[in-house]
Amino acid sequence: MTTIIDGKALAKKINAQTQELVAQLREKQNIIPGIAVVIAGDDAASLIYTRNKHNKAIKLGINSILKKFPANVSQDELLTEIEKLNNDDTIDAILVQQPLPPQLDPEVITNAIVPAKDVDGLNPLNLGKLFANQHGNYPVACTPRGIMRMLAEYNIDLQGKNAVIVGRSILVGKPLLALLNNANATVTMAGRNTRDLSALTKTADILIVATGVPHLIKATDVKPGAVVIDVGINRLSDGKLTGDVDFEAVKAKAQAITPVPGGVGPMTIATLMEQTVDLAQWRHHG
Repeated sequence: MTTIIDGKALAKKINAQTQELVAQLREKQNIIPGIAVVIAGDDAASLIYTRNKHNKAIKLGINSILKKFPANVSQDELLTEIEKLNNDDTIDAILVQQPLPPQLDPEVITNAIVPAKDVDGLNPLNLGKLFANQHGNYPVACTPRGIMRMLAEYNIDLQGKNAVIVGRSILVGKPLLALLNNANATVTMAGRNTRDLSALTKTADILIVATGVPHLIKATDVKPGAVVIDVGINRLSDGKLTGDVDFEAVKAKAQAITPVPGGVGPMTIATLMEQTVDLAQWRHHG
C-alpha cells in the first residue's frame, strides 16, 4: 500500500519543536531569534508567501520584520538595506523573496547577504561547504532541507539508491543533489534539455520533481515502488493547486509519494523557521 508522505503533519511537529526552543532561548539565555524578509515588487504569489512566513515567525515567537520595496527599487537601494540587516544585531536570518524585478541581479543580491545570516543557504560560501560535505554549522536551502527531513522521518533509506532530480534550480535541485550525494545516494540531475526524460525517471528509486510544469510526470514515467517527491505547486485554470506529478495515477505505482498541497510546501516554511533558530544559536554560541 502506498504511503502518503504528510508534510503538513510533519511541519506541525517541527513548528511545535521550534516554538518550544524559541521560548527556552528567550527565557534562559535572553536570545530572541530574528528574521528579515525582503520583497521587491508586487508579485501576488510572493506577497502571499512573504506574509505567510512573517505570520508564522511571529506565531512561533521569532522576531520578524518585513521589508517591502516598490517594483522600481534600484539595486543600490536594496543592497544598502541588506547591508543594514547584515549589521543589525537583532536579525539572525535574511531572506530575499524571489522572483526579483528585472533590474535587480539575483546573484549580486544573494551574495550581499553575509553567510552567517544566509537562511536560504545560497551564498557561494555556504553552497561550497555543502558540496564539499564539510562538517560544522552552515545553512542549507530550506526546501531541500525539508525534503531530507521528510525522507528521514519516513525511514526511506538513501544508501546506494538511484535518485533522479528533475529540475536544476539553485533553490532546489542543486542543493538537493549535494545533500543526496552526501547521504550516499547515486544522483542524476535532469533538466529541460534532457533527452528521453522518461527513460531516466524510470530508473529512479527516489524521484524528485521541481519543474513548475503541471503533471509533467505520468505513471508511465515512474518505476514501480519508487519514492516520489513532488516539489511543484501549480495553479490550474479552475483555481485548484496541483503538482508536477500526476498524483492520482502515480500513487498506485509508488512506494511513497507527497501530495500537493500538503507535502513539500509546509515543510519549506517549517524548515525556514527551524533554520532561523539554528542561525541565532550559531551566532551566539559559535
